[in-house]
Amino acid sequence: MEISLILKAIFLGIVEGLTEFIPVSSTAHLLIFSHLIEFNSIRNNVFEIAIQIGAILAICMVYRKKITDTIIHPNSQKSRKFIINLFLAFLPSVILGVLFHETIKNYFFSNLSIALALLIGGVIMIIIDSQKRHFKITNVDNINYRLALIIGFCQCLAMIPGVSRSGATILGALLCGIDRKSSTEFSFFLAIPTISAACLYDILKNLDSLTFVDFELILIGAISSFISAILVIKWFIKFVSKNSFVGFGVYRVALGTLLLVFLL
Repeated sequence: MEISLILKAIFLGIVEGLTEFIPVSSTAHLLIFSHLIEFNSIRNNVFEIAIQIGAILAICMVYRKKITDTIIHPNSQKSRKFIINLFLAFLPSVILGVLFHETIKNYFFSNLSIALALLIGGVIMIIIDSQKRHFKITNVDNINYRLALIIGFCQCLAMIPGVSRSGATILGALLCGIDRKSSTEFSFFLAIPTISAACLYDILKNLDSLTFVDFELILIGAISSFISAILVIKWFIKFVSKNSFVGFGVYRVALGTLLLVFLL
């Protein structure tokens, strides 16, 4: 395997880990940087999707106590409610993902689509989080089934690259009256089944075209994604406890505008 390919896989893994859990769209950044460094050795954007599993393992590491307690005591009222909430929030993405997977890849993975999603999403983020809100829920365990389902439908918007899965779920939760920290943590937990399923589905769907070298590159990217994601998760939770998401919205607008300028 060429050293340049390994370095590119490491770099893209770092980009994935740094952007997966903040509301700027990791998929958009991966597609943009893959184009800039001319990384196109794996077809159908499988690499950009599959390496997200590294970021998911980072979530499992950081929140291992919560996850372990849920697994060990699945029948407790608290664990049962948490599991059902995740299932309800995960369900819309499963249904729509299976139905529209090919359509999304064929029509929404273009540079123009990504630029517009970044730009529009940024404006919406600024508008929503600029308004003063009274948060009724300040703990992730107090989210009810109805709100979990609503957040799940919000997550479906992130099937379009540039929207941001974390951004869609966090903003949806904020609109439901859930505070920033709890919204962010629920988004983290929801990422575990959602991204794991997406990675597995995409790998299985393209299994015949993947080579041993492709799997090596995916593994390298996933490892670097895992390392960089651990650093971001802890920082981001502290950040959202005291700050709004307006800065991320401004960044999205700037990046989306810059892309449009180059495209036009």
